[in-house]
Amino acid sequence: MEGLGVLEEMGELTRRGEAFALATVVWRQGPSSSQPGSRAIITAAGELHGWIGGACAEPVVIREAQQVMADGTARLLLLGTPEQFGGGVPDGMTVVPISCQSEGALEVYIEPVLPAPHLVIVGDSPMVRTLASLARALGWRTDLIRGADFTAEAADGRSLVVVATQGHGDEEVLEAAAAARPAYLGLVGSHRRGATVLGYLADRGVPQDQLDRVRVPAGLDLGSTTHQEIAVAILAELVQLRASGALAGAHAATRDRAAAAEPAQDPVCGMAVTAASPRPVRYEGTDYYFCGAGCRQAFEQDPGAYVKKETRC
Repeated sequence: MEGLGVLEEMGELTRRGEAFALATVVWRQGPSSSQPGSRAIITAAGELHGWIGGACAEPVVIREAQQVMADGTARLLLLGTPEQFGGGVPDGMTVVPISCQSEGALEVYIEPVLPAPHLVIVGDSPMVRTLASLARALGWRTDLIRGADFTAEAADGRSLVVVATQGHGDEEVLEAAAAARPAYLGLVGSHRRGATVLGYLADRGVPQDQLDRVRVPAGLDLGSTTHQEIAVAILAELVQLRASGALAGAHAATRDRAAAAEPAQDPVCGMAVTAASPRPVRYEGTDYYFCGAGCRQAFEQDPGAYVKKETRC
C-alpha cells in the first residue's frame, strides 16, 4: 500500500471510528530503502499498512506509534546510531538507536489520529435534536435513536450515551445501555426520577457497578433552563469530562493494545523487533527474535554470551 492507498485506508479507519497513527518519513540518509514522503498507517493492533522502511525501522516505528496513540501526542524520531547525529539533535526530537546493516538513517514524524467521540442520544424531543446538532457541529460522530429502537449493540466501551426518553421506557433503555458499559452514561431527568429508575433496575438484578456509573441528571447543573440550554449543559459536561481525561474508557482499548503488542528485543544488537519476526531461536525454554540473519547467526554460534549480556542490561 502506498500513495492514495494510504489515504483511502485512513478514510476507512476514520469512518469506522478506529484509532491509528500516521508515520511520515521526512528525511533519510542512504542507503535506507525509504524515501522522504513515504507514509504508513499503524493501527492500534500494531499492524502497519504502507512503507516506512525495512526490517530495521518497522518494529521501532510500530512501537513508537502505539505509544503515540496511547499518549495522544505526536513525536519526531531519528532512527540510527547516536554517532550518525552527533550533538546536532534539536530539543524535542527522540533518537532511537538501531543497528541497521545498511547503515542508513531516518527521520520519521508520527502523529496520532484518534477517533472523534461517539455520542449516542436515545429519545425523541426538541432537546435531543438540539443536542445532536451541537455535537455534530463539534465533529463528533452522533447517533440519534428512538427509545424503542435502541439496543446494547448501538454502543460500546468508547461511546457516550445520553438517555432522554422522558418516561417512555426509561428503565428498559437504561438497562440496555448499562449492559454496553459505555465510557459515559447519563439519564436526563430529576434526581427523584433517577433514584426511582435506578432502584427499579437494582430490584431487577442489574449489577450495582453498572448502576453506579449512571450520571443523573445528565449535564452540568444550570438550574431552571430551556431545552436548548439543557442540551448545552449536557454537551458541556461531556466536553469537560473528555478534556480532563475522566472518560478513560474512550481510549482504554488503544492503551491496552499498545501494551499487549510491546515488541521483543534482539538480544544481539538490542533492536526492537516484532514477536512475529520469522525463525525465532529457542534457548533454554525462551524464544529469541532477531532483526536479521546476521544477528540470528551470531546468537546461534554462542547464545549464552548474548543471554548473559541481556540479563546485565
